[in-house]
Amino acid sequence: MADFFGFGGYQREVEGYFSWQHLLFVSILMLIMVALAVFFGLRNKRKDEKTKNKVLVWSAILIDGIYLFELIFFAIRSKDPLNFLYILPLFLCSIQMLTIPLAAFSKGRIKNAALDFVFIFGLLGAVLGTYFAGNNYGSYPVLCIDNLISGLTHSISGFAALYIVISGMESMEKKNIVICFAILSVFCVLAMIANALIPYNYMFLVRADGTPYELVYALVSGNAVLYPMLVILLFFLYIILFYVVYYLIKNKLAKKNNA
Repeated sequence: MADFFGFGGYQREVEGYFSWQHLLFVSILMLIMVALAVFFGLRNKRKDEKTKNKVLVWSAILIDGIYLFELIFFAIRSKDPLNFLYILPLFLCSIQMLTIPLAAFSKGRIKNAALDFVFIFGLLGAVLGTYFAGNNYGSYPVLCIDNLISGLTHSISGFAALYIVISGMESMEKKNIVICFAILSVFCVLAMIANALIPYNYMFLVRADGTPYELVYALVSGNAVLYPMLVILLFFLYIILFYVVYYLIKNKLAKKNNA
């Protein structure tokens, strides 16, 4: 148990990124995530908004509760009260620690935009933060507290995204694109400030660290200006592409139902 929690450093052999242990562990998390999202989404699909929203409220409580535990536990383990500087919610995936509560507790256009933001990035973050988290699974044994916390928070993000669309809570109004851009821009600026001051690698804007951004990093040979610019550009292009695909599918289904 001491080794699972990483006190004194992990002594077990690191199974490795994309090892069968890594893939099995994250696949179990993803299966549970999808099953719960489908179950609660279908159960609440025809219910009122208040009932639908309760699931998001619990999602917000869980993801932020786990994050609070992470802050306290890692500070104790590292014996450094400033350890929180390295686990701020300034990664693309961890933004959901703020946007899921915003979607659960706000109202009006802000709520709709937050719901859409979670829908757009939640599932992407869940996949990138589990299957493609080379920074985690290349450094730690698969079964350890670091990977469990990371897996749970990413799975909650993916769950919330799937639940939102299955239960019919998404609005995907075109005017919400501006708010989604604004949310993302604020976090990118904060990440760049944190990277300069701490320093660290929030939003993977400094280097790829074993993530799929390695392709971008290699493309520009690690250029300190071009690399973060291209990564941020990809974020915005992803939002636009997501909207395009969403409406293509929605219009196709509408035509099919009317036929």
